[in-house]
Amino acid sequence: MVIKLNSIEQFEQTIQQHDKVFVMKHSLTCPISLNAYDQYNNFLYERDMDGYYLTVQEARELSNYIAEKTGISHESPQVFYFVDQEVVWHDSHNHITVSSLSAAEE
Repeated sequence: MVIKLNSIEQFEQTIQQHDKVFVMKHSLTCPISLNAYDQYNNFLYERDMDGYYLTVQEARELSNYIAEKTGISHESPQVFYFVDQEVVWHDSHNHITVSSLSAAEE
């Protein structure tokens, strides 16, 4: 299941409560982002796991916070894989596929 994040507090709780977690930055106006979001959803469904996302138009402060916290420039769509609260993998745009997400998790 995909769970929406709206605040910095929700994001921090999420990465603290999960040893491993995927977080996606999604744009509501970008067709590439829509495709990436579908790939993300399919990946989570196949793995029967929860993942998290934020929409950059609705959670700009959170989007900026993630860029600052991780030191990774903002892009959307963009997916981060956190392990023990650290980013161990990230990618963006057309590189977000079920297979790339699966490879990141392994």
